[in-house]
Amino acid sequence: MRQFRSLFFLFFSIIGFSQSENKPVVDSLFREDQFYISVSYNFLQKTPDNFSQYSFSTGLSGGFLRDFPFTKNRHWSIAPGIGYSFNDLKQNIDLSSVSTSTSTTVVKSRMLLHYLDFPIEVRWRNATPESHKFWRIYGGFMMSYLINGNFEYEGAIGSGDENINVILNKFQYATYLSFGFNTWNAYIHYGLNPFFDKDKTAAENKVTTLKIGLIFYIL
Repeated sequence: MRQFRSLFFLFFSIIGFSQSENKPVVDSLFREDQFYISVSYNFLQKTPDNFSQYSFSTGLSGGFLRDFPFTKNRHWSIAPGIGYSFNDLKQNIDLSSVSTSTSTTVVKSRMLLHYLDFPIEVRWRNATPESHKFWRIYGGFMMSYLINGNFEYEGAIGSGDENINVILNKFQYATYLSFGFNTWNAYIHYGLNPFFDKDKTAAENKVTTLKIGLIFYIL
C-alpha cells in the first residue's frame, strides 16, 4: 500500500511538472515591431483653376517601423521607420484657360512619383502580452525623398512622357494619423509642402495632397 501511494504521488507530480512546462511564457517586454502596407486615394489640394482630377489617384506605401515603448504597461511608444511610397496622380488640364485659343483643349495627364519614406510616430495602443488584437491610435511625421518622377500626357496635342525630377521638390513633408482595431485601420496623410519647386516652374504651383485610405500592420 505504501508503494502504491508513492507511485500515485510520483505520477501526479510528473503531470503537474509537464503542465507547467507547457504553459506559454508571457513576454512582459513585448514590442509592436511591425511591417505596414497602406492603400489610399490622393485628393489634390491647392490646384490651379484649369485643373481637375479624374479616375482613381492611387497612393501605395509599405515599410517597417521599430517600436520603442516608454511606459511601464507599454501602451505608449515611439516608432521610427523606413519605407517606400508610390503616387499615381491623375488630372485633366484645360489648356484653353492658359492660351489664346478659344476652343477647349483638355489634356489628360498623370504624375508617377516614387519616394523613399522616413516616418516617425507616437503610438498609443491597449495591447497586452497575451494578445495582438487591440485598439490603436498612431500619429506621426514623415519625410520623403524623391527617387523618381515622371509626367505622362495624352490629348489633341498628342501624347508623350518625360522625367520631371528637375522641377520637383526633392523632399516632401507630411503629418499622418492611423487608428483602428487589429489589422484594419483608417489612414489620413496630409502633405505640408508642394510637389513642385517654386523656383523651377514658370508659374507658381502649390499642389499638395491629402491621402485617405487604409493601413495594415503585420507583426
